[in-house]
Amino acid sequence: MLPKSQRLKRPGDFGITVRHGSRAATPTVVVHVRHPQQNPPECTRVGFVVSKKVGNAVTRNRVKRRLRHLAMGLTSPFPTDVVVRALPGAAVDEERLGADLADAWRRAFRKAAPC
Repeated sequence: MLPKSQRLKRPGDFGITVRHGSRAATPTVVVHVRHPQQNPPECTRVGFVVSKKVGNAVTRNRVKRRLRHLAMGLTSPFPTDVVVRALPGAAVDEERLGADLADAWRRAFRKAAPC
């Protein structure tokens, strides 16, 4: 489980990251990364969005736990806010989920890199 300091919790933070962040998509996940120009966080904070299109409550929670576990193993080149949004394919192909998350994570951070 992610420590509290590394979780994105406020709805406003989710909205700003999704609207103004860099985005990278794969068939199972979309990763949004926002590099704040002012007041950057002291560590990377991650939030997860799993909609009802993914499945019932049991399936959504399983996907969210799997994403949380996979995100713990990923590193970020700079502290920022990240939103990981699961797509309906995340529940169908669990083996692909890890590779897709790592790929989208890397591409989103490359797009959001501070100049």
